Amino acid sequence: MKEATALRITWVLTITILGLVLVLHYLPKASTMPAIVTCLPALNAVLNGTTFCLLILANYFIKRQKVAVHKWLNITAFGLSTVFLLSYVAFHSYGVETKFPSDNPMKPLYLFLLITHILCAAIVLPLVLMSMYRGLAGQFLKHRRITRWSYPIWLYVTATGVIVYLMISPYYNF
Repeated sequence: MKEATALRITWVLTITILGLVLVLHYLPKASTMPAIVTCLPALNAVLNGTTFCLLILANYFIKRQKVAVHKWLNITAFGLSTVFLLSYVAFHSYGVETKFPSDNPMKPLYLFLLITHILCAAIVLPLVLMSMYRGLAGQFLKHRRITRWSYPIWLYVTATGVIVYLMISPYYNF
């Protein structure tokens, strides 16, 4: 696949996914919700936490020139992030809304983490897609250049995803 095609696919996927997430925000709430849906936030936290660990391990192994292990760990992390995204969309398609209590002194920290998490998640999506493409295509110099940005942002997104879950989970009302 040519790089121009990969870039087009990356932007189409990014815009489609971000558009879907925005649309979910405006859909009416579902009147009923399958019991499995209530398990999805915890699953998402586990997926994010596992992805975080895999990314740390992938970095460890590439620094030791264990390219095959690095590749396998990153593909697994990408797969888990994909499952996370599907689970996230499924959960939010039911219109579940949970608010952090306004009288909680941790609210400013929660909001800061949530907002930066959301912004970084939107930013990292095309970066990860291009990092994966360039790594798998053997464009290692370009892969390293983009990974300097995608790696720390992806780490931040996965870590803050877990922290945000831990902060909001006591307030779920299902």
